[in-house]
Amino acid sequence: MAERRLGIIMNGVTGRMGTNQHLVRSILAIRKQGGVALANGDRVMPDPILVGRDAEKVRRLAEAHGVARWTTDLDKALDDKRDEVFFDAASTQLRASLVRKAIAAGKHIYCEKPVADTLADALDIARAAKAAGVKNGVVQDKLFLPGLLKLRMLREAGFFGRMLSVRGEFGYWVFEGDWQAAQRPSWNYRKADGGGIILDMVCHWRYVLDNLFGEVEAVSCLGAVHIPERWDEKGERYDADADDACYATFQLKGGVIAQINSSWTTRVRRDDLVTFHVDGTHGSAVAGLWKCFTQGRVNTPRPVWNPDVPQTIDFRQSWAEVPENLAFDNGFKVEWEMFIRHLCEDAPFKHTLIEGAKGVQLAEAAMKSWRERKWIDVPALAM
Repeated sequence: MAERRLGIIMNGVTGRMGTNQHLVRSILAIRKQGGVALANGDRVMPDPILVGRDAEKVRRLAEAHGVARWTTDLDKALDDKRDEVFFDAASTQLRASLVRKAIAAGKHIYCEKPVADTLADALDIARAAKAAGVKNGVVQDKLFLPGLLKLRMLREAGFFGRMLSVRGEFGYWVFEGDWQAAQRPSWNYRKADGGGIILDMVCHWRYVLDNLFGEVEAVSCLGAVHIPERWDEKGERYDADADDACYATFQLKGGVIAQINSSWTTRVRRDDLVTFHVDGTHGSAVAGLWKCFTQGRVNTPRPVWNPDVPQTIDFRQSWAEVPENLAFDNGFKVEWEMFIRHLCEDAPFKHTLIEGAKGVQLAEAAMKSWRERKWIDVPALAM
């Protein structure tokens, strides 16, 4: 058994998601477990170099987690032939230009979504990666959530019969920042900085819908700016002009209708921060991040509409939880391991930059639908 080093340039990991999910719970966790095992028994050990614009932030992050290498000079990092992979979790607006630069340097690409802030840029970097012959991938973490993995299992087992509809609810209240600090960065709420919940979340819903329920064929969307003023990290007021809520309906291949509400201006009274309610002819299921509950047609209650008397049925009682028969690892880490195997032994990996471009395509279609107040078709993308 041999150990192979894999040098990874990790750009923009000083943010919450980059630090927690990609550095600590993925790359460092993989190192702690002894690397990624390949089919031939060899192991691949990631060797990260942290890159960021703020030297003090990057230095503190590296020291806090025992990472030996860090820099503020991305160009120098890209010139180092020992590092084969470029990973980006920084600003969406900068991502396409940084990925192009990394492709030109011969690096394999793995990045957060959205892969770009326009479809034209998303397709351009996907085509550039293909032309350069570099392997590439995009983070599609929600496919590896325990709750959605259980939904996949139910679908593959035929539990739903003919699937009819999906209703998704995502979001929570993000504080305005005046009397209580906001729990999301202020750029999320400024158009000029690439903010907006449609671009951020509809990219997620594209791969969730395509992979679990049916490929998206059309969208009707209404966005909103419910909170027009917020306060930033320094306590200064600013105009929040990017959409903070999105109400969308999707037509899927095969006839399934999906409705997903996404909001940073809603207070949670459901089982989780995101839930998907799936109805089929033979059964229904509701999944959150971890748990999943089912109701088959044989134990579906028989309600009768009568507004003159209190409801006598406890509707939650007739739902059964899908048991924890399997062990679930961190979803970001699982996809990192898949991508590393793809790099090192050409294992299958479908979550490529073109898949990321599909998310941007749907976000653009949703924004066009909002702007023009009509249904927008979502055609197949051509490379």
